[in-house]
Amino acid sequence: MARVSKKRKEALAKFDKSKAYSLTEAVEIVKQITYTKFDASVDLNVRLGVDPRKANQMVRGSVTLPHGTGKTVRVLVLCSPDKNQEALEAGADFVGFEDYIQKIKDGWTDVDVIITMPTLMPKVGALGRILGPRGLMPNPKTGTVTMDIAKAVREVKAGKIDFKVDKYGIVDTPIAKVSFPSEKIFDNAKEVLQMIVKLKPAAAKGTYIKSIYISSTMSPGVQVDVKSIAI
Repeated sequence: MARVSKKRKEALAKFDKSKAYSLTEAVEIVKQITYTKFDASVDLNVRLGVDPRKANQMVRGSVTLPHGTGKTVRVLVLCSPDKNQEALEAGADFVGFEDYIQKIKDGWTDVDVIITMPTLMPKVGALGRILGPRGLMPNPKTGTVTMDIAKAVREVKAGKIDFKVDKYGIVDTPIAKVSFPSEKIFDNAKEVLQMIVKLKPAAAKGTYIKSIYISSTMSPGVQVDVKSIAI
């Protein structure tokens, strides 16, 4: 049997694992039970009543968090030379095309988001085996394949996040840092939940949101009462 660390025991003693809390209460508990020395990430875990293997039940989207993620987002823009200056002025960290295509082929993926133009997608799409598993493939649905490069860069830098349901029907996404005031974590969580509800596939049957948990890096998950959230 796995040994439970002293800090985890202390964390588990602060709340009832069998109980579902309001979102406000759950946020407060997560802040209380986080013992990491670094500024831990706060994650939202939502189990949905969908079958992601069916194309008409895929849940995928993006949302701009009202208070950002608290994380520095490294952005690579793959664009034609006439867009280079626009991308740099908007705050992109890396800008180019052929040179970065080669770097990625050689194994470099040290970025958080890649933005590109529709005309360049055939070459970018060819990198699917490298970018896909890392969640870095640009996608028109999330606004990362666009002619308005500057707008896309600014949105990502301001706290726009992409999310999609995994093969188990779960959306798991970072929404804040534990150092954020509780109200800001609450606002960000609610924004994501509202977007997930808005994206409910017409083909999804039965209960859509099955469970919601909120946790921080290394902390136990705290269950949120789905009925307590007005979304």
